Order: sequence, then C-alpha cells, then structure tokens
Amino acid sequence: GGDTQQPSFRSSVRGKRRLIGSAWEQRQTRTSSLDRRGYTATMSLPAFNNSNTANETMVEDYVQSHLAGMPVFRRGKDGHKQTLSCFDKTLPVPATLRPGGHGPPRVPDAESDPHYNNATATFLYTSKTSGPDSYQKARCPAHEDSPGGACTSLAVGKKETRAIKPPVAGAYRIRSNPPNTEFRRFYERGDLPISIEHRGVGNRIQWKVDIEKLDYHHYLPIFFDGLRENEEPYRFLAVQGTFDMLEHGAGKILPVIPQLIIPIKTALNTRQPGVIVIVLKVLQQLVVSGEMIGEALVPYYRQILPVLNIFKNRNVNVGDNIVYNQRKRMILGDLIQETLELLETHGGEDAFINIKYMIPTYESCVLN
Repeated sequence: GGDTQQPSFRSSVRGKRRLIGSAWEQRQTRTSSLDRRGYTATMSLPAFNNSNTANETMVEDYVQSHLAGMPVFRRGKDGHKQTLSCFDKTLPVPATLRPGGHGPPRVPDAESDPHYNNATATFLYTSKTSGPDSYQKARCPAHEDSPGGACTSLAVGKKETRAIKPPVAGAYRIRSNPPNTEFRRFYERGDLPISIEHRGVGNRIQWKVDIEKLDYHHYLPIFFDGLRENEEPYRFLAVQGTFDMLEHGAGKILPVIPQLIIPIKTALNTRQPGVIVIVLKVLQQLVVSGEMIGEALVPYYRQILPVLNIFKNRNVNVGDNIVYNQRKRMILGDLIQETLELLETHGGEDAFINIKYMIPTYESCVLN
C-alpha cells in the first residue's frame, strides 16, 4: 500500500449535494407550475422521438410485404383502382365514396332475413310456405285440361329452424379510405414546394422555400389531410412534411388549430391501425410544438377522442413473453395511453374532466 489520501466524509457528502442540486435545477427548468389545484406538470419534450415516423413506416411496410408476405397496399380488385402508379395522375373518385364511410346501405331481403315472431318474441328465419308443388311432381309435358301434379310425391321433411346469432357490431372494422386527399390533389398538380431527397440512411424532404416563410393557414391543413394516405410517395411526403412544419412552426401553429380538426377526425374514422398510429404520433408532436396548443385542443376532444375510446384496450396480451417490436411503438393501446396523458398534462385544468367525459375508463396521470 501507498500513502493514498482518502477523501473525507464531509467532502463526499458535499459533492453529492452539489450533484443533487444541479439535477434539481435542471428538472426545475423543465417543469412549470400549471396549477391552481396544487400540482405541477412537466412541460418538457416527450422522451420518445416521433420525427422519424415516415421512414419507420416505410421500413415496416417493407418488412410486412417482403418478409411477412402481407402486402399493405393493393391495387386492382381488392384495392383502389384510381391510384394507378406513382407516376400517373390519380383517377377521379366517385362522390359517394367518402373516407370513414360505412359503405352503401344493405338492401333487406325478405327470403333470407329473419323475421320477428310475436308469439315467441324471437327472431326466426322465414320458411317457404308448403303447397301442392312441394308434394307433387309436375306432369311433363303439362296439359291445359289437367295442370295438376301427378300421383307421385316428393315430400321433403320440415327443416329445423336455424339459430339466430348475434350480429357483429363492426366497431373495429376498417372503413373506406379512398385516394381523394387534398394533399394528393395538390401534389399531383405541382402546387406543393417539396420533393424527396434520397439519402443513404433515410429519405428526407427537400423544401423549395424556407419552411418559416410558408403560409401555415394554407399548407398545414393540406399536409394533415394527407396523413391517411397509404401509398408512397404521398404518405412519406405528407407525414414527414407535417413533422417538418410542426418543428419550425412555433407561433404559427396555434391559429391554425381549428382547421386541423376535420383532417384529424377523418383520418381516425378510417379505423386503419396504421393510419391511427401515425395520427397519434402527430398529435403528440402537435401538443409540444408550441405554447397553449394543448389548451386549444380541449374544445375539440369530442371530435378526436371517440375513436381513441374504441381502440384504448387494443393491446398485445402475450402473458410473460416478450414483444420484441415494442420499440416501434405501434401498439394502439399503449400509444393511446401515452397520447391521453400528454393531452392531460398540456391541456390545463379542464383537460382531465373533458377526457374523462369521452373516455370513462381513463385515469388521471396528474391527480393520482
């Protein structure tokens, strides 16, 4: 042993206090007191990064198409015939085909549909009325003097009544998502100052003008309307362009909030899991993009939250196994919970009661 001098107990405690104090100061700079009810809410940026969502979605499509053998976008009979290729102009879509629509109404069929029986107070399938034709074999050829049947019988036993199964509500069923977005129309017309910059690691958008000089009242709703796109390059340009505009928007975003509600609601109403994931990540980025944006979204919870209430419990239940793709953050239940907590944290004192009104199973992350 050498003559090494050990630090004193007081100096080590003083050093720990200095470290703790600096960490506390950093935390205080990232928190703000929102409250008149006695709590503090963190106003720092979220721990997750959503800015690379467009490239991650392209990689996930490649994995599903080339490795899993499940094409995510189809043309022709099972898809939208109007899309053609990315180098052609999209064909006009019928006016009756709207995004999030239920489709044409079903025409009732008296023969195949069940009817209500007042005697038994149940629904029963209609059975064919028995007559002479059911029990007699027709003459061949028939004679006008004796049009009746022959003496032979082809009587069929009475079939048992089929049990009526409860109908399917179809709450999780994917709805119509036609390729008629405003973003696609403006991009094919050449009115958007963007193009794809192909890079080695991931693609980017090459803006022809400075993003800060754009008219957000005009361009931001167009990019938000393209969030429900499923085909490239429209989806990449719409998603990446939205994140770029939110990053450089600062004070220009808040006045445009009322114009963004209908595109967000339309994209959520398609009920496509991939589209909902993209919209949720954009909502998370939107809330932290500027001051008072979270409070400005509170009056529009009735348009945004109903679909989130439907998919709130759509989690992957694997018991004690490991979900290796959870880093992709594509599980709807977890992503919706993160979004709701972010909305409550940045939505002010009226956020929780409005979220609770639309999603009764939500529990506060601030009050509890």
